[in-house]
Amino acid sequence: MVPDISTGSDSRGLIAYLFGPGRRDEHTNPHIVAAWAMSGAPDPGRDPAATYTQLAKRLDHHVDLRTRELGGNKPPQHVWHCPVRTAPGDRYLTDTEWAEVARRVVHATGIAPEGDERACRWIAVRHADDHIHLMATTVRADGRRPRTHQDGRRAQAECRRIEAEFGLRRLKSGDLTAPRTPTGAERAKAERQGQSVTARHWLRERAYAVAAAVHTEADYFTVLQTLGIKVKTRLGPESGDVIGYSLAAPGDTNSAGDPVWYGGSKLAPDLSINRLRERLPDQEIADRPRFPADPAEPWQHTITAIQMAHTALDSDNDAAAQGHLAAFGDALYNIASATPGPHRAELRAAASAFNRARRSATRADHQAAHALRQAAKELAYASNEPGGLAIALLFATVHLARAAAKWHEQRGHEQQAAAADEALRHLQVGYQQAATPVLADLTRRAPRAETARRFEQDLRAALPDHADHIMADPSWAALTTTLARAETNGHNARRLLVQVGTAWDLDSAERPAEVLNWRIIAQPNRRTQAAQSRSTFRQAPLVPSAQDTSAAPVARRAEDRGRRR
Repeated sequence: MVPDISTGSDSRGLIAYLFGPGRRDEHTNPHIVAAWAMSGAPDPGRDPAATYTQLAKRLDHHVDLRTRELGGNKPPQHVWHCPVRTAPGDRYLTDTEWAEVARRVVHATGIAPEGDERACRWIAVRHADDHIHLMATTVRADGRRPRTHQDGRRAQAECRRIEAEFGLRRLKSGDLTAPRTPTGAERAKAERQGQSVTARHWLRERAYAVAAAVHTEADYFTVLQTLGIKVKTRLGPESGDVIGYSLAAPGDTNSAGDPVWYGGSKLAPDLSINRLRERLPDQEIADRPRFPADPAEPWQHTITAIQMAHTALDSDNDAAAQGHLAAFGDALYNIASATPGPHRAELRAAASAFNRARRSATRADHQAAHALRQAAKELAYASNEPGGLAIALLFATVHLARAAAKWHEQRGHEQQAAAADEALRHLQVGYQQAATPVLADLTRRAPRAETARRFEQDLRAALPDHADHIMADPSWAALTTTLARAETNGHNARRLLVQVGTAWDLDSAERPAEVLNWRIIAQPNRRTQAAQSRSTFRQAPLVPSAQDTSAAPVARRAEDRGRRR
């Protein structure tokens, strides 16, 4: 059961909508099921003599009195509106049951506490099988405004109790950090235009993807514009600084032909200008994306940063953990963009699903997750990954998404835990699509029996408590191929097994050989590292000359970066 509270100032307009045919003739048999006083509420749905104006005057009675006291000034936003809808698949409630729901919600939210004879006037209108609309005018009989602080949270809590008592589907409780649900009008408009998602949802996804890739606020707005999105900023009257912004999707206009604007915070709470600035501080050119000599670096840095995020989730610092979850949300967009293959659709779905898990009522410490955020931004500008690093990265994201779901569940963040679980399912499907043929190829290339026996001896010496479990894994043959390649790249197999084995809880791993395989693939190539170190030692000047451009990072224009993406 979902309540959705909003406020306005047009009583008669809302009444006309509630008792009218609806925007798509979807309203059937509109009528009042409950009110502040059934005998005092004219019902235009059942009484032919009743009019919208009569009902509006009765509801606005105390508002009019208050207006005269204020010298003709109506109280601001005096119309309170709360649709309450059952979940898909729930049974249809009777009018009597909906009346009880209505009375309990207005009591819980402070609109009309039970037994309060001076409470606000309200009505509950039913015009469909699965929902009602609660409407109230928020001026009490004594002229005071009702105490509706956190009315959304209180309505949610009461709906959870009603679901349990009425035998309805139990929904997840929110914490007021979810993005706004598209309105019926927005959904209808998308259907008319043949779009699968609303303009609000489309803009939100683009805004998240761009914010994940860029480094500065200026780049954020520039890249959005290169995508055809209209940007309108709001400037402070004295400072002239940007204090807010709005976006409009290409071709999304109102009846007058003007763009339909959505403020950043109306797309999602963490897309407001202030929340964005916490993640997009202005940085020097030296902090801009660099172009590493080894194309494996961005992938390895991101894998390492994701593994470090596990440590943050296991700590007692909730602010740091929340910061890493927000950074992981950004990383998922960049991973989906940088990872080739047919599984990219699953990765994009995972990034979209995780948006609900990336924030909670816990304030995030974004600085704590600087390494993950910067590694993910490097990945946004990386070339195609070498070897199996993309799959090793997917493997790391699966484990972090599982840890995120557990972290939220332990703290009672029901919606976020469900979103992390949904992202986990998409990541698991994407990983299996990418990993299955690669593991099969590694198995086919397994080394000779003599080499495999040597690796078995190394395994028993390095991880004696887990050796039997690892060799029983169907991926053991693939792991021997990876160990052979690691030796070719300058690693010692036994030391490498100790290094990667102690970083995981292999007792709980279903496929421990698979775990070790991707951890080893993610290790840097020691021969490449040594060559780069020697090259840097020989070539790097002690003091850069005025003509030396190697010491100055290459800064590309934001427009070029946007076109590349």
